Amino acid sequence: VKGYASHEKETFDRVIQARSKAMSATSTTDKAQAENALTGTLKSLFALSEAYPDLKANTNFLELQKELTDTEDKVQAARRFYNGNVRDLNIKIESFPSNLIANLFKFKKMDLFELAEAEQAAKEPPKVEF
Repeated sequence: VKGYASHEKETFDRVIQARSKAMSATSTTDKAQAENALTGTLKSLFALSEAYPDLKANTNFLELQKELTDTEDKVQAARRFYNGNVRDLNIKIESFPSNLIANLFKFKKMDLFELAEAEQAAKEPPKVEF
C-alpha cells in the first residue's frame, strides 16, 4: 500500500508510528493516549481513501482497511473487558466486607481506560463509504 500511495507517505507513516506507540505503551494512561492517537490517524487514513477514488479500488488498500478495522474492533472489545473488571474491582474496594481486606492490603481504585473526549462525543465509529 505504501508504494501505491507514495504521495501520501506521511499519512501512512503517522499510522505506523501511532501503532508502534500503542504497542509499546506500558502504563494504562500511556496506552489510552496512544490508542486515542491511533484512532485519530486511522480517521486520516480513511479520509485519504475518500479523496482518492483509485485508492478505494486497490485490493491492497482494501485489505489494509479491513485489517485496521478488525484491529480497532479488538481494541474496543479489550477496552470493554478491562473497564468491566476495573468497575468490579472498584466496587469491591468500596463495599463491605471486602473493603476491610482492600484497606488492609492498601488496594487502590483503578482508572478506567477511556476514549478521548472527542471520541466520546461521537459515540460511533467514523463512516467510510466505498
